[in-house]
Amino acid sequence: MTKPWSLALGFISLFLLSHGASGFTRPGPRRIITTRHNKSESHPQQVHISAVGADGMRISWITDDKHVPSIVEYGKAPGKYDLSATGEHTSYRYIFYTSGKIHHVKIGPLEPDTVYYYRCGGVDDEFSFKTLPATLPIEFAIVGDLGQTEWTASTLAHVGKTNYDMLLLPGDLSYADTNQPLWDSFGRLVEPYASKRPWMVTEGNHEIETFLILHSHPFDAYNSRWRMPYEESSSTSNLYYSFDVAGAIHVIMLGSYTDFDSKSDQYKWLVKDLAKVDRGKTPWLIVLLHAPWYNTNTAHQGEGEAMRKAMESLLYNARVDAIFVGHVHAYERFTRVYDNKANSCGPVHITIGDGGNREGLARDFDEDHKSASLSLFREASFGHGRLKVVNRTHAHWSWHRNDDSESTVADEVWLDSLSASEACKIDPSLPFSGTAVVDEL
Repeated sequence: MTKPWSLALGFISLFLLSHGASGFTRPGPRRIITTRHNKSESHPQQVHISAVGADGMRISWITDDKHVPSIVEYGKAPGKYDLSATGEHTSYRYIFYTSGKIHHVKIGPLEPDTVYYYRCGGVDDEFSFKTLPATLPIEFAIVGDLGQTEWTASTLAHVGKTNYDMLLLPGDLSYADTNQPLWDSFGRLVEPYASKRPWMVTEGNHEIETFLILHSHPFDAYNSRWRMPYEESSSTSNLYYSFDVAGAIHVIMLGSYTDFDSKSDQYKWLVKDLAKVDRGKTPWLIVLLHAPWYNTNTAHQGEGEAMRKAMESLLYNARVDAIFVGHVHAYERFTRVYDNKANSCGPVHITIGDGGNREGLARDFDEDHKSASLSLFREASFGHGRLKVVNRTHAHWSWHRNDDSESTVADEVWLDSLSASEACKIDPSLPFSGTAVVDEL
């Protein structure tokens, strides 16, 4: 049952958020969906998985029973669990709220492109997932600012209708906004999808959740519930990390809401991480973060500018192929760009913050914005994206609008890997922390 204090916190936080918003107009969203746990306290709930290393998965779930062991049994046939692994657990407090027991168990080594069946904590509920392919092709579903509304359910249903290998989420997951039971509700809502394919996420502003003097530690719920493989990429924070996929793609998840200037741990980690990438072996380099660096919508103007100034040259010099962001509740795709100019060696920037959040869409685009000529497609509709990396040189991007009865492909484009471009070869004498020379189209 939702506690009166949690409802009070929720109303207060919504009041603060609405009065701190920009002047743009959002249409009313569909209603929030709240889910309940109707099984025993020992039953696993909010099950989700994430990729760990080249051949592992982390299984995460919550139990109300604090005595359930953090153990996962798994195998390649239904009901036959030949293997098991024991992991760790945690919990957190948020003012008067105390979370359940949050379990995180790493399993593996696993065979690629294989279905595994598993159960959590010794309870008979069986789940299954498919591991990632060892080689290309591979397909990502990409969706930001997800929330837990009827639009969210529509987006997830459209995502689930077509096969994919991994979901990438550039921030703003539950929109709990201090109302902690909404984290539990969100976990139950996404479980049918997040328990079957790895979800790799980074934080958005709605994950911060500091609350005046009552709770001063940011990201407590997010870090406790959504553990990502940051240690495996030598990061010291769950707010930024990287991982490799299919032997050909390096994915970097950056944090818009932790320090990012040249003296910060994140910046120093990024320099080292980029230096490790051999584009001869890893032709694709993809980045996700929350607050957009390029944006012609009237919503959230300039909020990513400080991070852009701090880090854009690093990503340009490394020849990042694409940057996916959220925050703005609309879809927008830019041409290849660097330093506010079209640049054939810069990344494609794509805003995909239209997953289904409770705040509604950001409908207003500025036709006279300084970046308007760089924006190739923009639309305020809910939906999700698909990135299919076909081979070492070509990938297909499509955006699927879901404010129709069916998911409709409204925008699509073929991308060429910059690693295959003679004109964009990386200059080994140019450090990632240096200033790049702009090569305009």
